[in-house]
Amino acid sequence: MFYRHLKCPRHYLTSTMTDRFDCYYCRDNLHGKKYVKKDDKHVCTKCFDKLCANTCAECRRPIGADAKELHHKNRYWHEDCFRCAKCYKPLASEPFSARDDGKIMCGKCSSREDGNRCQGCYKVVMPGSQNVEYKNKVWHEECFTCFECKQPIRTQSFLTKGDDIYCAPCHDKKFAKKCFHCKQPITSGGISYQDQPWHSECFVCSTCSKPLAGTRFTSHDNHVYCVDCYKTDVAKKCHGCKNPITGFGHGTNVVNYEGYAWHEYCFNCKKCCLSLANKRFVINGDHIYCPDCAKKL
Repeated sequence: MFYRHLKCPRHYLTSTMTDRFDCYYCRDNLHGKKYVKKDDKHVCTKCFDKLCANTCAECRRPIGADAKELHHKNRYWHEDCFRCAKCYKPLASEPFSARDDGKIMCGKCSSREDGNRCQGCYKVVMPGSQNVEYKNKVWHEECFTCFECKQPIRTQSFLTKGDDIYCAPCHDKKFAKKCFHCKQPITSGGISYQDQPWHSECFVCSTCSKPLAGTRFTSHDNHVYCVDCYKTDVAKKCHGCKNPITGFGHGTNVVNYEGYAWHEYCFNCKKCCLSLANKRFVINGDHIYCPDCAKKL
């Protein structure tokens, strides 16, 4: 709390009375002399200085009848002794703060003593200065910096890791998952495939670059493909129907034999159409036969 001092200038009286008028203490006649009225007693200036003067809270000397006196809460000072305990600025005509330890301080020094301290430089954050408050702590604006790049964050967004503060780019670079394709941080969204993170925009068909998030796709040799490109460019062709073997739709099982592949539903006897999957068969030219039909050829 800040106060303004109370001055107590001396009001001297000069006696012009003709009857007897003496100092209360020394009994000297006060006619024609200066005197001070103290608690309804008339006191000469000499006795006042010796017996009645208040003691200065700073220099511990009496505040004489001829001196200017200031007082605050039952404490008294010479006008010249009423100074800031920190910077010694005269406070006779200035606002001041009286601290619990008895010290008198100017407003600036009091704010430095009692103000919040910056978590970066540990100096006082002066009232009205640019500062940042976060979780009941305060920083000078220039001291609120990224733990990684050391640059002031100011009005940027920031994230925390433990007690450390990061600007968004440094946080993403240091802690965000990296896309399996482009190796750059994934700051939002993204998808996971085979326990690997991807940007949605990076998870595309290796042939036509069509986005695959939310659509049917397949992989081959660590590449992903949309259904159409897989059929036309990658999938083996069925030796029976000559169509691609994709693993999609009807009949996902495949029969492989000596470099050829068939849909399971195409692996039939050429003559009687008996399914030969998981059965004995005979190859004659480009065709397959069951053992019975093979004997009739």
